[in-house]
Amino acid sequence: QVQLVESGGGLVQAGGSLRLSCTASGNIITIITMGWYRQTPGNQRELVATYTTGGSIQYRDSVKGRFAISGDRSGSAPVYLQMDNLRPEDTAVYYCSARSREYRYWGQGTQVTVSS
Repeated sequence: QVQLVESGGGLVQAGGSLRLSCTASGNIITIITMGWYRQTPGNQRELVATYTTGGSIQYRDSVKGRFAISGDRSGSAPVYLQMDNLRPEDTAVYYCSARSREYRYWGQGTQVTVSS
């Protein structure tokens, strides 16, 4: 089992910045890659940014140039999501995710609210 804990969410005005952190614990040796997702009420969870198994980074189109994922893709050290030039449509619960060969793990989520 892998446990993930996110932090860094909050309320920010449009154009502002936030940095989310995700710390993994437990059987982290099984982690292949990590990433960030988000979800709004009534909608499916969607990819925001992730390290891919091929060694690259993938972003959803709407955050390219504004968000950046960094940190240790293996979970041995925190993974971060730097979010700049935030927009009201970025408002969501943001989840850290870790993948092993058999499972996808999720954190409890952290709320990000962007006011206009």
